[in-house]
Amino acid sequence: MKRIFDLFVAVNALIAFILPMLLIAILVKLSSRGPILYWSDRIGQLNHVFKMPKFRTMVIGTPAVATHLMDNPDIYLTSTGRFLRKFSMDELPQLLSILKGDMSLVGPRPALFNQDDLIELRTKQEVHLLIPGLTGWAQINGRDDLPIREKVEYDKYYLDNHSFLLDCNIIIQTLYKIFHCEGVRH
Repeated sequence: MKRIFDLFVAVNALIAFILPMLLIAILVKLSSRGPILYWSDRIGQLNHVFKMPKFRTMVIGTPAVATHLMDNPDIYLTSTGRFLRKFSMDELPQLLSILKGDMSLVGPRPALFNQDDLIELRTKQEVHLLIPGLTGWAQINGRDDLPIREKVEYDKYYLDNHSFLLDCNIIIQTLYKIFHCEGVRH
């Protein structure tokens, strides 16, 4: 049922957001040199690496590390990048990853390929068994402000308690947090 729900929502969201996504693509292209999409190597289910698309929000040459590991990540943001990240619009292309089956609407956010500490902790807690999500329990409970261990505790809670009702609750809370720009640091 989860996969059918993912496909239904992703297809309808792509239809609903096609014009805003075209506008974002134009703004990204006009605001800085480089491709419109950034394809990030991410860790998926069972720790397999997949390519996750995002609208590019950082300048070409930005180190491929999590923003919390950078001294000053703001210096790498493009002029449109700050706005796109603030409202999580850079994440819209991930609807394609949901259609492909690399991601789900709800699950732990996919780690960067080089976030060894996060990958190791998730594997020990068996969180790696889940398909990563566009949003998740950790996302609505702190997002960028959570230390890695606490993030994994939220991911483990989701592993042990996931249900259709919990997914619906997470989606509703995610929309609320996006509109109020909660939990976004960079």
